[in-house]
Amino acid sequence: MSDVTDAVARLVDHGPTVPALVLASLAALIATAGFHTRWSRRHGQAPPADDTDARPPTAERPAGTGHSGNGPAGSGPAGSEPVGSEPVGSEPGGESALWRMRTTVRDAPGSLAVLCAALADRRIDILSLQTHPLTEGTVDEFLLRAPGELSAAELADVVTTAGGARTWTERADAHDLVDAPTRVLGLAARTALDSAELPLALRQLLGRCTIRSLPAPAHDRAGARAADAVPPEGTLEDTVLRLRAPEGGVISVERPHLPFTPAEFARARALVELDARLGPRVPRGRDVLTLPEGSDITVRRADTRDVPAAKAMHERCSARTLGMRYHGPVGDADRYLNHLLSPRFGRTLAVQTASGRIVGLGHLLWDGDETEVALLVEDGWQRRGIGGELLARLVAMAADAGCESVYAITQASNTGMVAAMRGLGLPLDYQIEEGTLVVTARLDPASRSAARLPQAERIGGE
Repeated sequence: MSDVTDAVARLVDHGPTVPALVLASLAALIATAGFHTRWSRRHGQAPPADDTDARPPTAERPAGTGHSGNGPAGSGPAGSEPVGSEPVGSEPGGESALWRMRTTVRDAPGSLAVLCAALADRRIDILSLQTHPLTEGTVDEFLLRAPGELSAAELADVVTTAGGARTWTERADAHDLVDAPTRVLGLAARTALDSAELPLALRQLLGRCTIRSLPAPAHDRAGARAADAVPPEGTLEDTVLRLRAPEGGVISVERPHLPFTPAEFARARALVELDARLGPRVPRGRDVLTLPEGSDITVRRADTRDVPAAKAMHERCSARTLGMRYHGPVGDADRYLNHLLSPRFGRTLAVQTASGRIVGLGHLLWDGDETEVALLVEDGWQRRGIGGELLARLVAMAADAGCESVYAITQASNTGMVAAMRGLGLPLDYQIEEGTLVVTARLDPASRSAARLPQAERIGGE
């Protein structure tokens, strides 16, 4: 991954036309590989459907294979190598399940062979293997196809008996069959195209985890101290890693259920370095829409360069409209804009008129494991369908990013926001307390298939 980052960075330094060539090349690589990235999971997985044709060709692994300090032959320090010997789905009855498993094995010749033999005795097929060398021992990460009746506890018992320690298991699906280098290249391409992709790419790179961006503005001494506490190379502390954010501040990643390995830390650091070298960037795609009364508006991505225009819109909005949006003193509204419009914290869509004046903003905000949507439409442009159009596009973006739900915080009297959420055609949950209403829309695949959502790709291409 670091080699890819350095190569991209060197090309970027040579001129403004080269990044387009780099991105085109990366996109071609991903298209050729048939890449699908959906590794991030914030909740447990349901048993996947059996897909006997999804397994790539595998090779016999020599019986004497074991760790001797470098991992599998040809794999390098954190290699990935397909292994196994039986056709997928060969278990009696054809029922099987995919598992991701990590275990720590002694770094000694033959130790991995013992573990592989134990798995084979239980008719567990090894589809892929990555190694993460540590100071003592090696963390092996497997993708396994096991008989459907085998439970997580039984699988862990097999591994422990064969010498594995600190074993972790989780259900997997067919998307996990993509090899690690292809996955990383795909994430690098997404990050290179859009600054807002970095938190999502890190989550998909590192699995189920919580990512927070902690800003450190110059006037915030406490925030500055927090940033200074993280060295330029970042820190790794068991289940928490921290990296310097490209624009200042800190990116914090937490995964309490599974410690990070040095290899994962290096991959995350390389992805953040790539983001920093490419600098701020937002896709230039835009749509021109005609409102029912005949006015044309443009919907496009926005970032911090739009802060002056957004502040001007605030000045044209009534105190009631700003109060509905920000749930606090109207005078504080402007100070939120740098955060709201930063691609580091989410994505923003702007609606502008033919004259270029911004009259509406929609925000999709990464909030740890959750995702918030928020809307603001200038008074004179309300009740024309702009809020519903923005909301549908933001929710489509959230679904495309793999989010399981989105929520909106508003006042119980804000009937326009409630109507826009209902117009999505998604299952909704309502919670109300002291006049504050939280509406949550679920984005599971079954719900999305019946929802009225536009294509997320309409806004975001170059």
